[in-house]
Amino acid sequence: MKDQRLTESLPVRECLPAIIDAVGESTPVVLKAPPGAGKTTGIPPALLADGIAGSGQTLLVQPRRLAARAAASRIARSMGVKLGQEVGYHVRFDKKTSKSTRLIAMTTGILLRRLQGDPLLEDVSCVLLDEFHERSLEIDLALGMLHRIRTTLRPELKLVVMSATLDPQPIVDFLGDAIPVTSEGRSYPVTLHHSKAVSRDYIDDQVVSILPQALDATDGHVLVFLPGVGEIRRTRSKIESMNLGHDFSIHDLYGDLPPKQQDAVLAESNQRKIVLATNVAETSITIPGVTCVIDSGQARVMQFDPQVGLPKLQLEPISQASAEQRAGRAGRTEPGVCFRTWPAASHRARKERDTPEIERCDFSDAMLTLAAWGEREVSEFPWLTLPPENAVTRARTTLQQLGAIDKNLGLTQLGTQMLTLPLHPRIARFMIQASELGIQSDAAIAAALLTERDPFRGGRTNPSKGRDCDVGDRVDWMKDFMGGDRSAAYNQAAAHQIKRVADQILRMLPESDHTDPTDHDQTSSSERLKRSLLAAYPDRVARRRTPGSDRGLMVGGRGVKLDRNSNTDSGELFLCIDVDSKGSEASVRAASAIQEDWLNPELIREVDEPFFHPSMKAVVARRRRYFQDLMLSESPIECQPGSIAGELLFKEARVNLDRILPTKDKEINGLLNRVRFLTETMPELELPRLDEDAMESVLKTLCQNNTSFDQLKAAPWLDHLRSRYDYGQFQMIEKHAPARMTVPSGNTVAVLYSDSQKPIIEVRIQELFGWKETPRVAGGRVPVQLHLLGPNRRPQQITEDLANFWKETYSHVRKELRGRYPKHHWPEDPTTAKATHNGLKPR
Repeated sequence: MKDQRLTESLPVRECLPAIIDAVGESTPVVLKAPPGAGKTTGIPPALLADGIAGSGQTLLVQPRRLAARAAASRIARSMGVKLGQEVGYHVRFDKKTSKSTRLIAMTTGILLRRLQGDPLLEDVSCVLLDEFHERSLEIDLALGMLHRIRTTLRPELKLVVMSATLDPQPIVDFLGDAIPVTSEGRSYPVTLHHSKAVSRDYIDDQVVSILPQALDATDGHVLVFLPGVGEIRRTRSKIESMNLGHDFSIHDLYGDLPPKQQDAVLAESNQRKIVLATNVAETSITIPGVTCVIDSGQARVMQFDPQVGLPKLQLEPISQASAEQRAGRAGRTEPGVCFRTWPAASHRARKERDTPEIERCDFSDAMLTLAAWGEREVSEFPWLTLPPENAVTRARTTLQQLGAIDKNLGLTQLGTQMLTLPLHPRIARFMIQASELGIQSDAAIAAALLTERDPFRGGRTNPSKGRDCDVGDRVDWMKDFMGGDRSAAYNQAAAHQIKRVADQILRMLPESDHTDPTDHDQTSSSERLKRSLLAAYPDRVARRRTPGSDRGLMVGGRGVKLDRNSNTDSGELFLCIDVDSKGSEASVRAASAIQEDWLNPELIREVDEPFFHPSMKAVVARRRRYFQDLMLSESPIECQPGSIAGELLFKEARVNLDRILPTKDKEINGLLNRVRFLTETMPELELPRLDEDAMESVLKTLCQNNTSFDQLKAAPWLDHLRSRYDYGQFQMIEKHAPARMTVPSGNTVAVLYSDSQKPIIEVRIQELFGWKETPRVAGGRVPVQLHLLGPNRRPQQITEDLANFWKETYSHVRKELRGRYPKHHWPEDPTTAKATHNGLKPR
């Protein structure tokens, strides 16, 4: 047979006996075979021979539509059968199979949708997961589902996992009963040429500068790897300006390319080709005759931005493994050459392998698929790599907001409807809502515009139809294009693709009683489109910061700014549909005005919220209406003291304590100093300290009954400070650190305490007559420092030894002051004289 002769010529033939034996016994096989070994083309026909794969269908699962179609064509050609008969394919929006089809090449997404309708794959005998090393989220999910099927109800289901570069052992360990098989393959040497230094030129300029050398290096086709379609177009334009003549044909190759143009790239040709490709050409497909590769070293990778909750394509350096894959494309049939646009020294700095998609992408589609399968706990599903918890949480929230799953994570009726459409959950929700509102045609165009490449340059370069909705404007421009105005789109190939996808989406919609309205005005149609968009993007609602502003705040708290090309000029609320999350404010490239009364009332709440007003130095309150966490409106209300207001006030007051404390209150300062004095001099009393923690504790208590700094300053601090001590403790304070002391004159004098000095009393000399010794505090441990005042109340002596003052110094003071103050009492013996309360001679 033709397929047998082909298989015999492929390097993978050495592994076939082991693979056939294992598959025949329903033992899973994990095959590692490098590009060119023939695993995609050789293994499936070999398993079909003699019924080794079983009597049911064999599914060859590919990561991309282009790869699935190409694989089916090559296998059908090798087997000498017509495509669509024994061998067929099924990809998104395109299917070529019949009742006699035994082998179907399909994308991973199609396999997952088949599993939803047929959870056990009843008509399938064998599944081959090809190019598993790409580790897409879909292929990880598919592997887990197939593993669950095999280990529960269908142990006879045959499974082959094929990879070009991935270490098979972790997959073997995961499956449990699998065997690893490795094919050495057959490849020809590829000479590597690195650039001498890192270039700052544009990628297209770098490629064009290398191309003449690449064309001279070999006689075969040249495959150029570029990050995206934009770079492909710019590179094509510059190559065409080089006037290479008719000896070369230039081809584009990317995932959205129409099938006929894809086939032209893959077809045999005697004319040399220059193929400008994205990373779709890295694996899975073969372009016959390629002997030279120019590698830009860049790729656009889908990432998820947790700050905004939006997926985005991010330009990144490819991994070492991807670089090796790309270089290997030049050595499939003969020795080849690979030119890399980065230096050899920097190659080792690149990561070894690509990060599995499950660790960096939106998880909502996978979660919806699991919900349809009855999987409520994501962590209990058999994953080769467990998804990040934050990605699972985000996906759960998104699907609940879309109404696809309930609070128990079960699939809702709406979720079931969404699963019938091979679209992202948001777009599926959009189409269902639009269908209910009777605008299927416009919505299908909008859905295609949201999922495919934009054929328009931007808002301001095309006239707006007054929808106040950038998506609606693009729908109108697309309808102009479809009506014959080719100038409406700058990229006509992308516009044709939009039309094809829109037609496919319309065909997928179930029969409905709703039909497209023909007698409604533009405003009505526009409003329905906006309402449908809101159903798909409830977490993208934003409110303008000020009326007419191009800046706003989005649900989730991220600041956004409308792109200068946006035609969404009016309305307080708008949807952020196409967002670039770079920078401090996310740039909204496509928006849509919406009205508040369209919002889901179940997601709107009204709350009375206190907050600290920095200029008023007080907690004030507002009555606020929220859509999710986005404030829609607010009005002032009276703020009542309480636990919430108290916490807000305390948070601000504690860092401004020096401004809050009534520091001019002598009693408060006196108590603080007395307690601090005693805790140092008489620690055995075990008095509670009035330190920083104690003051904060009192402050926190006072905040519960106040709302402003001014009120705190006037609060009963002394009462609260005293309340920290019981009766016995307070008596100890009064006894050992009295606030006032009675002197022989009968007057009571304040005792001044401080951190760095001994207690002080300031008193006139005449009031102390009769005291022989210095008074002491702290249980007699500390003498009071006496500031002895003259009649003019100025200190004449400072002493801690009163007896010595009377004996040695008093006579000198008496002599000096008696002449100036004759009416005052100046006895010769102060220790026996009578003290007077005013310092004058006693009557």
